[in-house]
Amino acid sequence: MRKIESVYDSVAQEYALAFAGEHDKKPQDQEVLQKFVREVGGRGPVWDLGCGPGQTTAYLNSLGTQASGLDLSEKLLEQSRASHPGIHFRRGNILELEFREGSIAGVVAFYAIVHFSEEQVETALREVLRVLRPGGIFLFTFHVGGETIHIEEFLGKKIDIDFMLFSTEFILGCLEKCGFERIEMIEREPYPGVEYPSRRAYVFARKPEV
Repeated sequence: MRKIESVYDSVAQEYALAFAGEHDKKPQDQEVLQKFVREVGGRGPVWDLGCGPGQTTAYLNSLGTQASGLDLSEKLLEQSRASHPGIHFRRGNILELEFREGSIAGVVAFYAIVHFSEEQVETALREVLRVLRPGGIFLFTFHVGGETIHIEEFLGKKIDIDFMLFSTEFILGCLEKCGFERIEMIEREPYPGVEYPSRRAYVFARKPEV
């Protein structure tokens, strides 16, 4: 995880500038986030995991939800706090969440698994399930595919990191294996000129009621 943290520390300022207001350009992002907020319905804490510079956390708050953000990169969190001073952000690792079991009403994670192996994806999903309340809602996104893309330049900086694409079959199987239910997946083509040209998937899943 130190490598991921180092990469995002190195591009934090550029990343914050590039992705500020990104949901304004992605209508389906807006639709699923609005649906998430309606379904959470103000029942308790909401966390945006892998929040980066806080653009999704801020959008959730603009919809009336008191969402907080968590990220591995302290430099990105500095950008988050500077851009969104009224929102709570903290450092943390989705693979080892420092939240009590059953303490969170809803979790959002936009592309937070993009650097994970399949084993790490399962670990992350189990951690999210653990911290969600019974009936809690999980909304996350991923790049659809089966390949690993090695990146050596990002936002004008030299880096060294892999981006992972996952099949819908793997993600669905992993969610079911971890114990999620009421799983809904929505796929879309990329928005031309707005984002990396990979097919995208939004996933809603719930922790079973007691």
